[in-house]
Amino acid sequence: LHRIVERLSVQAGLPKPRVYVMPQDTPNAFATGRNPEHAAVAVTEGILRLLKTEELEGVLAHELAHIKNRDILISSVAAVIAGAISHLAYMAQWGAMFGMGRSDDEEGGGGGNMITVILMAIMAPIAAMLIQMAISRSREFVADATGAKILHAGRPLANALLKLEGYNKQLPMQVNPATAQMYIVNPLSAQGLTRLFSTHPPIQERVDRLMALKVQDLM
Repeated sequence: LHRIVERLSVQAGLPKPRVYVMPQDTPNAFATGRNPEHAAVAVTEGILRLLKTEELEGVLAHELAHIKNRDILISSVAAVIAGAISHLAYMAQWGAMFGMGRSDDEEGGGGGNMITVILMAIMAPIAAMLIQMAISRSREFVADATGAKILHAGRPLANALLKLEGYNKQLPMQVNPATAQMYIVNPLSAQGLTRLFSTHPPIQERVDRLMALKVQDLM
């Protein structure tokens, strides 16, 4: 495992991150760290048992791509902004309910404005979350492409994604939705409109994009 990560790190032009093996049966891998110099890659015992060597290389190249593209920092900034918007909307909602209520009593109007502010306060956090999830999905696509370029092949990651999806269908993962972003594939079912709140794109779409990469895209 360390030799694979070291070789792929050289190919990616990155310092070798710290490597951890987690004693969990659930197949998963993720990267963390504020920058390439303070990064780490973790894999579970489950994914080491499930994947072939070349498939594991595809997954590790994907995680190194997250480090190379500073996706952990991007995700953190997006989460902070979404949280700030939600907090401001919450404050605005209570301000509208109490502040404008007094204004109505004194001036005999403004009810329409209060409803507008409350609706905006309710919709703003939802919009912020949708944007955050959209950013997360777009970064997965970029990490797939960058990882394939690091490995000079897209098929290993594509095969790994299909195998991980098959495992998840047979044995659905019991995870906290707040940690879904830390999985190589979406551990939660996402159908219809719920896909808008998914942290990961559909597996088949990721596989199709990987298989559509041309030789020049991988060099």
